[in-house]
Amino acid sequence: MAQSRELEERHLANTGSASLSVRWVQGFPKQDVHFVNDSTICYPSGNFVIFINIETKKKTVLQCMNGIVGVVATNIPYEVVAFSDRKLKPLIYVYSFPELTRRTKLKGNVLLDYTLLSFSYCGTYLASYSSLPEFEFAVWNWESSVILCKKSQLGVDVSQMTFNPMNWHQLCLSSPSSVTVWTVERSNEEHYLKAKSIKLPMEDGSIFDEKDLIFPSSLPKDLIYGPVLPMSAIAGLVGKEAETFRPKDDLYPLLHPTMHCWTPTNDLYVGCEEGHLLVINGENWKVTILNKIEDRLPMDERNFISPATLVYQKGGVLASGIDGFVYSFIIKDSYYKVEDFLQVEEPVEHLMFSPNYKSLLIQTDKGSVYIYTFGEEPTLNKILEACDGKFQSVDFITPGNKHCMTLTHSGEVCIWSMEDGACVSRIYLKISATVLACSPSSFSAAVGTVGGSVHYLDLWDTKSPQAIHKAFVSESSVQHLLYDQRGMYLLVGTSEGYIFVINANPSSMFQILGFVEVDKDILQISTVSLLDSDIVKVMVLSSLPQTGRSKLQIFTLPKILPQVSTSIADQRGRMIDEIIHKFLYEIEHPLSSAVLDFKSKRVYGFCKEVPYICSYLLPEQGHSGICILKPHQKVQCKHYGPGMLSLSPHGSWLLSRAKCGTLCIRDINTLETFVSCRSHSHQGHGIQSVRISLDGQNILVNGREDGTLVYLRWRRLGGILSTETLNYCQQLLTIMSNTMAEENNYLSMAQSDSSSLVSVSEHTNVSLSIDSSQEALLLQVDNTKEIPWIQQKNQEALRMEIKLFSNKRREIKTGMKELAKTVLNMMEENETVDNIAKLEQREFGLDLEELERLHDESEEEIEKIKKDVEMHNLAKRYLAELIKEECWNSMAVKGRALKCFHIPCVVENFPMKERTDEELKKLKRVLQQKKIETECLKLRKEIVEFQPTKTLVKKHHEEDDEEEEDDVAVKDTNLPNYMFGSQSTDFGIHASLLSSQLELHSREEKINQIILLKDIIYKVKTAFNNEFDAAYKQKEFEIARIKERNVRIQEIILDLELQEPVWQPEFDDHEKPERTLVVENSEIAAQKYVNPWRKVKAELTAVHILEEGLLARGPDTRRRALMDMMGGVLEVKKEDILRMVIPPPAFIAKPDALWSEEEKKQFRDYEKKVKDLNEERDKYRKSLEAELRKLQNSIQESTQNFDDYLKRLFQRRVKAEIVVNQEELKINNLMFSLLLDEEINSRETFLNNYLTRKQEEKDQTSEAIKKAREDLDVYKEQYDNLLAEDKVLDRSFKKEFSEIPTHQVDMLYKLFKRRPRIPKPKVHSDAASTVPFGERPESGKLNKDAFAQLMKGMDDMDNINNMPEGLDPSVWEHFCMTRRVKVENEQKVKQKAAGLVEMVAFLRRRVEEDDKVQQEIEKVFQELILLQEEKVKFQLNLTIQILLKQGQVELENFQLFLEYSDAILINKHIIEDLNSVIRSQGHKKVTSMMESKDIHKGIFQIEWEHKKMEMEMEDLNQKAWDIQMLFFSRERQKYLSEPNYETLIAVQIGIMEETIAVLDKTHKKNVENCKNLLKKLVKFGNQKDVANYTLSCNLREELVAVSERKDICHALGPKLTCEKIAKKRYENMMQQQKLTNISKEQAEQILILQAEVERLRMKTFPALVPM
Repeated sequence: MAQSRELEERHLANTGSASLSVRWVQGFPKQDVHFVNDSTICYPSGNFVIFINIETKKKTVLQCMNGIVGVVATNIPYEVVAFSDRKLKPLIYVYSFPELTRRTKLKGNVLLDYTLLSFSYCGTYLASYSSLPEFEFAVWNWESSVILCKKSQLGVDVSQMTFNPMNWHQLCLSSPSSVTVWTVERSNEEHYLKAKSIKLPMEDGSIFDEKDLIFPSSLPKDLIYGPVLPMSAIAGLVGKEAETFRPKDDLYPLLHPTMHCWTPTNDLYVGCEEGHLLVINGENWKVTILNKIEDRLPMDERNFISPATLVYQKGGVLASGIDGFVYSFIIKDSYYKVEDFLQVEEPVEHLMFSPNYKSLLIQTDKGSVYIYTFGEEPTLNKILEACDGKFQSVDFITPGNKHCMTLTHSGEVCIWSMEDGACVSRIYLKISATVLACSPSSFSAAVGTVGGSVHYLDLWDTKSPQAIHKAFVSESSVQHLLYDQRGMYLLVGTSEGYIFVINANPSSMFQILGFVEVDKDILQISTVSLLDSDIVKVMVLSSLPQTGRSKLQIFTLPKILPQVSTSIADQRGRMIDEIIHKFLYEIEHPLSSAVLDFKSKRVYGFCKEVPYICSYLLPEQGHSGICILKPHQKVQCKHYGPGMLSLSPHGSWLLSRAKCGTLCIRDINTLETFVSCRSHSHQGHGIQSVRISLDGQNILVNGREDGTLVYLRWRRLGGILSTETLNYCQQLLTIMSNTMAEENNYLSMAQSDSSSLVSVSEHTNVSLSIDSSQEALLLQVDNTKEIPWIQQKNQEALRMEIKLFSNKRREIKTGMKELAKTVLNMMEENETVDNIAKLEQREFGLDLEELERLHDESEEEIEKIKKDVEMHNLAKRYLAELIKEECWNSMAVKGRALKCFHIPCVVENFPMKERTDEELKKLKRVLQQKKIETECLKLRKEIVEFQPTKTLVKKHHEEDDEEEEDDVAVKDTNLPNYMFGSQSTDFGIHASLLSSQLELHSREEKINQIILLKDIIYKVKTAFNNEFDAAYKQKEFEIARIKERNVRIQEIILDLELQEPVWQPEFDDHEKPERTLVVENSEIAAQKYVNPWRKVKAELTAVHILEEGLLARGPDTRRRALMDMMGGVLEVKKEDILRMVIPPPAFIAKPDALWSEEEKKQFRDYEKKVKDLNEERDKYRKSLEAELRKLQNSIQESTQNFDDYLKRLFQRRVKAEIVVNQEELKINNLMFSLLLDEEINSRETFLNNYLTRKQEEKDQTSEAIKKAREDLDVYKEQYDNLLAEDKVLDRSFKKEFSEIPTHQVDMLYKLFKRRPRIPKPKVHSDAASTVPFGERPESGKLNKDAFAQLMKGMDDMDNINNMPEGLDPSVWEHFCMTRRVKVENEQKVKQKAAGLVEMVAFLRRRVEEDDKVQQEIEKVFQELILLQEEKVKFQLNLTIQILLKQGQVELENFQLFLEYSDAILINKHIIEDLNSVIRSQGHKKVTSMMESKDIHKGIFQIEWEHKKMEMEMEDLNQKAWDIQMLFFSRERQKYLSEPNYETLIAVQIGIMEETIAVLDKTHKKNVENCKNLLKKLVKFGNQKDVANYTLSCNLREELVAVSERKDICHALGPKLTCEKIAKKRYENMMQQQKLTNISKEQAEQILILQAEVERLRMKTFPALVPM
């Protein structure tokens, strides 16, 4: 490898006597690969730039000493490569190739990183683009290390940047949303950047017709609402953003460019994400979408091509996509045809032609590089085959001086040659791999996977490695693989915290000897296996995040472990701690890495939180429990971030690495660094792993994120250090030679017969003869599924335990069955109980821990739900509070409605907020201002109208006139409503302070008018709300009165036992909206949850209240006595007459014939009482019915009256709303005028700002023109001087050689004019046919080469052999010197002439820019003049509001009245006089017409009155006949004849009341008599009872005698038949007589009742009987 001398010196300065050198670097491109020349490509990888010769595939690397390499660019003509670093304030380095010496270092002002670099093909120019925060685009002269020009584009992230191959002055920068072409303009030594943004088409491929946003020419004209302004003025923008402002609806998605390429005609081809191919014209920069010629089949899946990269070739472009194909786009005119060019295995990410266009570089997204060579037989060569991802792990193949291995995450294992870093072989395991380790004792390797298996590889033949074995140790991922120093054991660490010990010898089939259980978070495993020792010490480092400490576990593995593994491990494979001597240690601070030294007396640790490496002494004697280790030695290191430690194979070196990317090698005893090397950087997250060979001469360093593998070798190493490592390596290989030979022979035999080794599990399933109960408890394992070794050991141990405890298992199983049966019975019983007593299914589980866990989970879930509900309710309450505060509490007048009682009519009030102090302050200010203006106007009138020189009489007359004028003025202020534009005066609102609509010109007047109009709206709403409140109170009163009447109506309905409903009106929620804010209990559908203790408390409270009520009531003797004696009432009310029942006498059950006279008399009294009671009932019922109707009619009448009032209020509401809308319309018109005024001001401000910017730009362009002219003049003067000098040299030639003969002078003059011929570089025909760009403009290098060839030709011409004969040599020397000066002067004149042309062109462009700016300024002035005219028109043409009656003014063509171009302005008094004359004549005509109309009206009225009188006559005749036929009763006659009829009625009522009082008194007296009689009868009844008792005693004796007689009679029956017949006839006669008497009495009663009914009917309902 070629390294710069500066790099070597830096290494030596940093590392002292020992130093490391980079031999080769293995990495794959993540950025675009570039050509350096026709045979070399380069790309960045980590801290290096890798160069590959595509012919020999030899690699060369260049290291960036400041960290990871950023972006890379190459310049093919100069053969230089430039790259940036990624440190803070990055630099750009330019190195020459193949020397790899630094040409220059470019330092700019970029803070973070460069994202793009690009060289120009012509000249020494380099373009750079940085990322945030600057987004700086700069053009450098890399030879002189200066920035020629730069420009910042904030927020623009560019994805591609290229120079125009034919013109270095043009660059194209493209991003996913834009394409910009930059032009570099030069004037002598000054450079300027000019940008041209390309207007891209829309996504659908159509071209967007963009309009001028600053001076729109197609805006519509509005003759009513004022001028129409651009959207930027409407948005109120006045700065630079107004120049590009577009509304959201006017934005359309554009195409998204992905790649671009230049053409020889300075055009651009742009590929888009949507599949379109664009061509941009290089002259006018217009975009054209090329049309695709479809010739593919419709079913072709590759019909849509989104180019990922483009390269230009003759006749079209080559494009690639993500489908792995390279396409050829053959372009002709505006069409292109797609053809398949090449198919690659992977998606293509980058294409690039070689400088001679004979080969095409193809780069895939994976990082592989192919070279396609054009020719008669095209070939595709794979230059670089990338690995599938970054390197996960690396290791040397023993002994480490020939080959090494790498592993990727996808399971790709590669073997690399240590000589040149070439890939020897690959093997794909197709697994998710994690770690790799090579065995020191054989040519084998182990690969750990995520699935928990370990794959073993046979490396006997490095060109064809094979997977020979697989051990499935655990289901957790393998994180650590480590062989001990002698290769006896392989330690496998998993994520579950198991360390498996495996026999490392292939001959043992990689037997798993056991495992050691440690903590889960294993950080590192370290081993010590000395040559003269029979044990292997293992140390495991794990973290304790809970305590912030680190834990060390050290155990010992004996050499004879494979022979005694069964005694060291238990049946499950776990090694016994006492046998392996396991000791535990803790360190009080966290470590990220720790290793055990070879003497096993000290531990070296890398602190995690501080940059220190510490050593800890281990106790010599054994201990129990945990031993705390204290730091013995502490050394500060220069690493930052968590680091890792490892020991060299001979144990004398301590290797440390960290996130900084620096590898340090220290002496194990002093911990002093004797060599360090920075192979990676912190930008790539440092070093992942380090491996050192057995002899210590080779070191592999693998990066963590940069994907780079670096091979380091000692450049300089001390003799002692080198001797130690070589001796240890030789001694170890000597001791292990026999073992290595045996194991390698075994591998070679196994490789020859690969069928003998099959990937099997370590242990097979052992079939045991067990009974059915044992089979039920064994784990059923699918034979097709592979079982981990640890699980197999568990199964074997389980089988042994089953076999050992089979009897006990039977007993336990029987008990479990009984217990299960009991539980099932309990569950069946549980299904039959009530739901409240039913248990849940999970409560029958017998696992108490599981039940507790489920209970805890349910409680947590309940708490979570409660918390969620509480938070949800809190959010709802907060939202409700906000809504209530905004819509209810903030309202001074709450919004409510009033509804009618009987009709669907609703009236709402105006919800109103309280006016703020600011509003009141503004209103007060405006009112005060209006009052002041009124007073000022009055004073001005007084000053003008009062004449101090006139007499007092004239003053008096003037005062009278003034009063009249004031009255007129007051009348004028009281203009009609149609001039005010509203009907606010109908609500009693004074509008005298309002300004006339014809006088609102200034902004302040409009604002004051708006404030006054808002005050009028407020007053109108307040006036209506007062009326609404009065109506609301009236309805409350009506509802209260209806409630009072409904109480009486309810009583009447109950008394009458009617089923009529009682109508009771109520307020609803619209009328009382405050009820909406209160939630009633009836609205809550969910049942309220009550805690048990609350239930108990409520029950106790209820019992206590009941007891207190009983104690307060006292004894109920009085109430029971009242119920028993008086029926519960002390006095019989009138209402009780309907429920009063007269009890029938007791004897009514006996037959009438058995009644006595007294009983009959009592029955007649009973009937009379019943009759009187019924009459009283009828009277009372009719009175109640009349009262009911009266109450209902009064309710109906009052509610109807309220409804009529509410109708009128509704009309008032409509009128108020009309007034409010009218005032709001005026406010909106004023607001619109203010808004339009602001828009005009914004437009004017923007134009002024734009004019200021353009004037500044004009000053700049003028200054640029002035400076350019000055520079041009100076430059032209220099050019003229050079040209004059050239002419002087030509003219003074003969004078200088005047001393020689004339013929020699002529000969020398001919030689003086002769110039050497410079051979032009011949372009091969095949190159001319392949290179599309042909001959490019000369670059600075070509000019220098041409001048050098010219000077070389001059040297040939100056040769002494070309001297003419006879010429003095001194004269020839003088001639040659003069001619050389002449030639050099001519070259300077040519250069000056080219510069002069360039400066003239630059001046012309500046003049054109200045003219363009001047045109813009003139356009702005014109626009300002037009805007000011529009502003004046708008301020004079006011919009007024006039009230018109419907149908009064009807215009058919409204547009005819909008043009007043031919109108003239005259004095209004002329129109008023003319109108007064017209009005007076109109009044006269109207008067005559009214008189004529009155005459005709009188005629019609007389005729109508005549007809009316005839009809009245007929009506009077009919009424007279009816009066004659009318029946008058005596009562009516008395009413008509008696003058004091009401007094007479009052007297009669008094008499009747006295009569009723007498009757009442008589009735009471009769009641007393009846009571006395009842007492006598009771006494008499008692006597009769005594007598009856005596008679009953006698009756018994008589009955005995009667029975005897009956017997005798039965015996003598026939004889008594006649007597029976006679007796029966007698009884029938008596019955007939009784019935006859009853019928007579009933007939008399009927007659009496009929007479009474007739009398009452005649009294109540008079009949009209015809006379």
